[in-house]
Amino acid sequence: MADITKMFGGAFVANPESANVDPPELQLADAMRSAGIDPPPKLEIDGQLHRFSTKGRKRDDSGWYVIFPDEPVAGRFGCWRDQIDCVFRADIGRELSPAENMAIVRRQAEAKAERDLARQRKAEVAATTVETIWRDAIAASPDHPYLKRKGINPHGARLTGDGRLIVPLYSANEDLASLQYISDSEKRYHPGGTTKSCSWTLGEITPGPIFVAEGYATAATIHEVSGRPCVVAYSANNLPAIVGQLREAHGQTQEIVIVADNDESGVGRNKADQASAKYGGRIVMPPDIGDANDYQQDGGDLAGLLFPPADDWLVHADDFSEQPDPIRWQVKRWLQSQALIMVHGPSGGGKTFVVLDMVLSVASKGVVSEWFDNKVSPGTVVYLAGEGHHGLRGRVAAWKQHKAVSGLDMWLSRHGLDLNTPQGYQKTVDAIRGLPNMPEIIVVDTLHRFLDGDENSAQDAKTMLDACAALINEFGCSVILVHHTGVNAEAQHRARGSSAWRGALDIEISVIPGDTIEINQRKSKDAEEAQSVFVELQPVPIKGWLDEDGEQVTSAVLMAGIEPVKAKKDSPIDKHRKAFENAWWASGAMDIDGDPYLSREALKAKLHNDGMAERTIKNMINPSYDNKLIGALILASMIDRKEDGWIVLDDVWASAMLVNRAAK
Repeated sequence: MADITKMFGGAFVANPESANVDPPELQLADAMRSAGIDPPPKLEIDGQLHRFSTKGRKRDDSGWYVIFPDEPVAGRFGCWRDQIDCVFRADIGRELSPAENMAIVRRQAEAKAERDLARQRKAEVAATTVETIWRDAIAASPDHPYLKRKGINPHGARLTGDGRLIVPLYSANEDLASLQYISDSEKRYHPGGTTKSCSWTLGEITPGPIFVAEGYATAATIHEVSGRPCVVAYSANNLPAIVGQLREAHGQTQEIVIVADNDESGVGRNKADQASAKYGGRIVMPPDIGDANDYQQDGGDLAGLLFPPADDWLVHADDFSEQPDPIRWQVKRWLQSQALIMVHGPSGGGKTFVVLDMVLSVASKGVVSEWFDNKVSPGTVVYLAGEGHHGLRGRVAAWKQHKAVSGLDMWLSRHGLDLNTPQGYQKTVDAIRGLPNMPEIIVVDTLHRFLDGDENSAQDAKTMLDACAALINEFGCSVILVHHTGVNAEAQHRARGSSAWRGALDIEISVIPGDTIEINQRKSKDAEEAQSVFVELQPVPIKGWLDEDGEQVTSAVLMAGIEPVKAKKDSPIDKHRKAFENAWWASGAMDIDGDPYLSREALKAKLHNDGMAERTIKNMINPSYDNKLIGALILASMIDRKEDGWIVLDDVWASAMLVNRAAK
């Protein structure tokens, strides 16, 4: 993937005079690769729409770009077949003026309009062509090599003259929009045909469940095994749109079952989750990598997967506990998958350094495999930064340099917004949906910058927590809230604001500042709390970064630190002994028959001089209170009543007191 500093909203450049930037053509090629598109050999930056093959195939022109040459160079690119649409702005080595940013937005809008017009014209031509091809094609035989390999029947599929299968793609208006051509080695869509929001239903829709699957062979398998209609969505990206169409057509009570592909990327599951969250529907997914057809052919019980027992709401404890349900981790013991996590600490205490170090390790595309001896699973990170962008640039650059990481699977926001409002939430979701990969982690830094309302209000906290839960459900990711602690000493280790925050968390992490920073896990709902990690900040000069005076720019990175030796805390009885002995010294260090002696009046005078209230003094010298000074020492057999005071009974303590008196 391309460097995050070269994409999505602008370049992060430290110094306009010293920054070295690649030509726009190279930056554009890099951005295309980051989005999963193979760029053409030559890129033209001329403001015109260019089409190209994204997979090196003949007669394939699904790739496109429109890039305007005016500085700063900007535009859009994408792939019609894979429903990719990305904005692009070349890094020019300096910050942009407001006028330049407005010009970029205008150019990107113009590029989108030109793309859409070209796409519409091409689709109109393709629609006429595919009608003729589909009408004249002959029915496919069950003996077709692809059908035999998949173990399915044609279900209305047809044949081209050269023997390829043809399956139709219908729009929501039931118009034939495109065709898919299937050979035993590849699948291709008709050039220019529309695939977005298009589908094909196998079987007749009757009362009962409707299944939705990604591919034709998968849908055919489900239809044959279940006897129920199955809708071909043709891609994971289409699942939300197709489920939405079914919900609109058949109502809220219609049972819709989304059969997701179990792919290693997790895209199938993420898109199924999005469709289910937005429109409702049960999700089914094979337990092993592959689709429903693979599962059936490998001997799996597909019928049992599609139709679980109707009475499974209550499950016997023996069955419930028979199979493990291991926690998925992005950072073992620290960042749980699909969880709500909060990292808090005082202002300037290092919490952003800690969070960045964690999530940059996840975003390193496997280069960094451990975070302080805890296994890291790579994934995409979205970092919603509400403040401190200048320093954030340096921290990211310093970390990449220190870890020898060339590229990150990570995206950053240019400013904060009110995430707990409908407008703010929708803007966030729309921006994330446009990314090449869905995130494993979304960071909200800081909570205050993204909250519309009062952090002390339980009601306002609920709206933000609801937004976080929706993001987790929408993208199947974790959300990390970065938050401040209180000002007072007793509030230094807990999140500021309403108690509702902590109650909703799966994991709570406290960053305790000092020469050595302690990263302390204060809550882990589903696992044992991790052992504290101790780190130190080490300055790192950033290569090639100079300030306006030509001086070296530095940032800092986390390094392993040594747990500081903590002073032993006195036990309650030790504290009582010290208070008694201090009063004894203050009264003249008297003894009776060789036993240290302290009078009642002398003790009261000392406690009074220490600023203790009369009522408290009364409790401290009352032997009935066994958790107070005199009562505790008598209970421990350290002292005993003598005349109008007390003598020391403990031989070791008494000897030490008398020896110290003699020495003085």
